[in-house]
Amino acid sequence: MDLMLATSKAGHDQKKVYVVIDEVEDYFILANGTTKTVAKPKKKKKIHLQLIKNIPSDVLDEIKDITALDDISIKRILKSYNRRNKDV
Repeated sequence: MDLMLATSKAGHDQKKVYVVIDEVEDYFILANGTTKTVAKPKKKKKIHLQLIKNIPSDVLDEIKDITALDDISIKRILKSYNRRNKDV
């Protein structure tokens, strides 16, 4: 599973972290598990996002057993990432 995280650079959701679910032309389809679920994802232009390339190894360890992205697993990924990011 190839995980991609992104931070919003513009808009009312500026500086929020999302999991990239899909890519369609000039847009990324995003979800955060709470306000933007897998059933109703957010569509945002690529130029308004900053991809997070260096995902911490402890976050990757937590997701190695996940086979499909659902809202609970997305929340778990983002919680782990935010916890790791807060410590640094």
